[in-house]
Order: sequence, then structure tokens, then C-alpha cells
Amino acid sequence: MGLILKEQFNEDGILGMWEITEDYGKLLSMINLDNPDIEQLESFKNHQRKLEWLSVRVLLNTLLDKESKIVYGPERKPYLHNNSHNISISHSKNFTAILLNKKKRVGLDLEFMSDKILRIADKFMRQEELDSIDKSQELYHLYLHWCAKEALYKICDKVDINFVTNLKIESFKPKETGLIIGTVNNSYMNEKFTLNYFTLKNYSIVWCYK
Repeated sequence: MGLILKEQFNEDGILGMWEITEDYGKLLSMINLDNPDIEQLESFKNHQRKLEWLSVRVLLNTLLDKESKIVYGPERKPYLHNNSHNISISHSKNFTAILLNKKKRVGLDLEFMSDKILRIADKFMRQEELDSIDKSQELYHLYLHWCAKEALYKICDKVDINFVTNLKIESFKPKETGLIIGTVNNSYMNEKFTLNYFTLKNYSIVWCYK
């Protein structure tokens, strides 16, 4: 399937999504890797992890129409080697997504939805957030909260953040696409963010930039 979404959301930002239907050999043939990249790829024991890793880099080059290299800083936060864009990456099951912006911070998360989230909801949500869940769309509503908090976690560099105590999602009614308001309050900041969300093929996707 390959590229299923490429959206320019302002003059400096790009959101892209890839559906992995290619096999390992096909993905490998779509990208040029240097020796360190090959060593890293071959170090993964899990085959699905290899497909995810390759699809991220194929998607990135497709979005930017050129070869780009991802490097990692503290807390495993991704960067582009030439600092041309800020980047956030997410993958779940057969989907990979990348959010890019030349000037603004970015945060992105996507998740394949299953009922396993029912068992862990109280681990990442405040009581008032749990009380606001629409029972008619329970899984989707819970996953939007999870993805929103993951996106906030990433945009704030994954530092000093507890999903319950430091992240708050304002009450909202889930739609197919919409906006979520979230707040990060920790030792580094007290800041409010507007997050975009949508659903596609049983995945929930939330992203933000600021």
C-alpha cells in the first residue's frame, strides 16, 4: 500500500502515514543505508521491528523527496541529522506515521485500537478523565486520551512527565476528526496545547505542534 497520507498543515509542516504491506526485501530496496544503519537494522531480533524501522525511513524520504538520516538524542528523542525539521515518529501494527515541522516543536502518536486499553486506563488517566468517557465510543475515546498524552510527552522531550499527574486532557466528545485541549504541568512548564485527532482503519491518530 505504501503512502496513504501526505498532508501539508502549514507552510512548514508535513504529516505523513505509511501502511506496511511490503515485505522486508521490498522496503530494503527502497532506501540507501550506510554501514551503521545496516548494523542497527540487523541488530533487531523481531522481524516486525525491522519492517517498522525501514518503513519510517522510506516514509521520511518520501515526504521530503530526498535522502534524510534520523539520529537520536537524550531520552531516545529523534532528530534529523541536518536539523532541517523537527520530527516525531509513531508506529503501531501495520501503520507508520511521521510529523515534521521546520520551526515548531512536534508530537505525534498513533495506536491500533483493541480492548486491552480497558485494563490499563486507570494507569494513565485522571479520575475526572475516566468519568468523562463516552461509553458508546469507549475504546476510541480512551485511545484518543492515550494518544494525546503520548503526543504531549513527545513534544515536551519526554522529561519529568507522569501521564496522570503532569498531563491533563480537557473533556471532549469524540468525533471522526477534531481537536483536543491538553495541558502539561511539571517542573519545566505549565503550558496548554491544541491537538488534532482523527481515526483511520481502526487506528487513532493524535498530533500537535507549537
